[in-house]
Amino acid sequence: MSCEDLICARCSNPVVEGRCPTCRIARSQMHRHGPSLPPALVLAILVALLFVALVLQRVY
Repeated sequence: MSCEDLICARCSNPVVEGRCPTCRIARSQMHRHGPSLPPALVLAILVALLFVALVLQRVY
C-alpha cells in the first residue's frame, strides 16, 4: 500500500498531496524506512572483503 492509494479522513484529499497536517504526518510515516547503506558503499565493502580473502588465501 502506498500513500497514493489513501484518502485523508480529515480533508478528504489524497494523502500524497499533503494538504493538511494529518496528511503530511501520514505521508512521512509511510515513507519512513530504516537506515540503509548506499549501494556504492555495499559494493566497496564486498570488494574489500574479496581482496582480504584473496590475500589470506595466498598467505596460507
